[in-house]
Amino acid sequence: MESHNAGALPSADTLIARATRLSHFARRLVEVTPRSKLDVVLEHPFSTTEMRAALTADPGNDEDGLRCVLRTLRSRVMLRLIARDLGGLAPLEEVFATTTALAAATAGHALSRLDEWLAAKHGRPIGAASGREQQLHVLGMGKAGGGELNVSSDLDLIFLYPEEGETRGPHAISNHEYFTRLGRQLIAALSEITPDGYVFRVDMRLRPYGDGGPLVASFDALENYFITQGREWERYAWIKARALSGDRESELMELVRPFVFRRHLDYNAIAALRDLHRQIRLQVERRDLFDNIKLGPGGIREIEFIAQVFQLIRGGRDPDLRQQPTLTVLPLLESRNLLPAAAVLELTDAYRFLRDLEHRLQYLDDQQTHVLPQSDVDRALVAEAMGYGDEGRGDYAALSAELERHRRQVTRHFGDIFAASSGGEHALAHLWQDNADVEKSISALSTLGFRQPREIESRLRTMRSGSRYREMPAASVARLDHLVPLVVEAAAAQSDPDATLDRMLGLLDSVSRRGSYLALLMEYPQALSRLAAMMSASPWVAQYLTSRPILLDELLDARTLYAAPHWLEAAWQLRA
Repeated sequence: MESHNAGALPSADTLIARATRLSHFARRLVEVTPRSKLDVVLEHPFSTTEMRAALTADPGNDEDGLRCVLRTLRSRVMLRLIARDLGGLAPLEEVFATTTALAAATAGHALSRLDEWLAAKHGRPIGAASGREQQLHVLGMGKAGGGELNVSSDLDLIFLYPEEGETRGPHAISNHEYFTRLGRQLIAALSEITPDGYVFRVDMRLRPYGDGGPLVASFDALENYFITQGREWERYAWIKARALSGDRESELMELVRPFVFRRHLDYNAIAALRDLHRQIRLQVERRDLFDNIKLGPGGIREIEFIAQVFQLIRGGRDPDLRQQPTLTVLPLLESRNLLPAAAVLELTDAYRFLRDLEHRLQYLDDQQTHVLPQSDVDRALVAEAMGYGDEGRGDYAALSAELERHRRQVTRHFGDIFAASSGGEHALAHLWQDNADVEKSISALSTLGFRQPREIESRLRTMRSGSRYREMPAASVARLDHLVPLVVEAAAAQSDPDATLDRMLGLLDSVSRRGSYLALLMEYPQALSRLAAMMSASPWVAQYLTSRPILLDELLDARTLYAAPHWLEAAWQLRA
């Protein structure tokens, strides 16, 4: 691909000519814009300051005027961005930053104007509890919240306000009604198609209760929703929530944080994201989306899942992992020994490639598409825009080969992390069945080398029929049912299998109500074998781990587990 800022800066005419040849959207922008108004200042990105200055100079004096100025700004920003990107001047981070800044600037300006006009009619909304003026908090979700918005993206938003109450004005209405009207007006200002186009399509489906829920919600209503209704997949969506407006953002994010990031190591997240991915795969199969570079195998979504599963697992204890951009999170996974350096490099390269390709697909016709075009002409344009082939002769075959290489690597890494435990019933599962054949179980345990197989069988039967097991949540029961045969097998491989199994069953009994620890042992079989070795070696270690199961996480990385203590570093950590 072409390098950024290499050699002499091409002229504005050269950059515009290349952009209009490779992008039908850019060509349409040039055709409808008088030459005197073409934005030909291409030496630097379109900054937030420039965007705000343009909106301040012509703020729009009514709703029609507001729509016009917002869409005019978008056209100017997009033309400069496309020309810089296809001209090799804009790195991927600039495309993200410019598009996200456009969303924040246009939404913020529209909200300010619409709020001003609505308050003139109804008065300012006031919180009943605090007596303070209330503001609408517009949350950007997904790529809008993560600062990774693509050039033809939908804008995923959620509308929230701090307190219930009512407005103080000649035509008083409740705060809920006020902010509902304001939210509807904001959506229209951004997404309604006019002769000047649109700014962003707005998607509100991530709000509490989805399409069936109210358009706006108070902070209290949001917190109650998280406690009573919040689902696992919504934690994934809320990782990237970021307030684009409002004066009580810190208070709002304090409500969000405990829902998304659990205080303990949350290995339940692996199964939750695996289930979400399975649903997406079913959608891909039903709609024949295998060539979709976002949702298909080895696509953008799988890289995001890889980054976010580690954030969900560890973000409660490691604040650095709460960062939102994918390209910021991936290097952290290497620095914390969560992924090998080679894997992080391949995932990062694939993410950059796929997002660059995504933008070039969308530059063609300003469509929210993630599928390669069907026509040979457009395929050649996309290939050339990606740097494959010569000017006017894009090499689509070379582009396809590189795309397939990246997708294979992403699929491999995704499978390594999310692959479910092998299917089929374990050979020792009969030891843990409710109606187990006692003599068959004793014989199997004896064959495995247990010295007191009858006592072991009795211990398993007692644990299986006990009140603790019967009162466990269904998900934890399923995990324990899966784990016990594996624990028996791991203990049998030790020099004193009876003592080892007794200690390991004691640990399982201790953590049985804490599903995350069961998930850890189920998702990471290597941790189970290391646990068996340590339980066998020392009754003190067994007792220590049973009383402090948070240390089970240390079993995942052999490099740190078996490394000699670094006493100077330990002393520094204690002082810190």
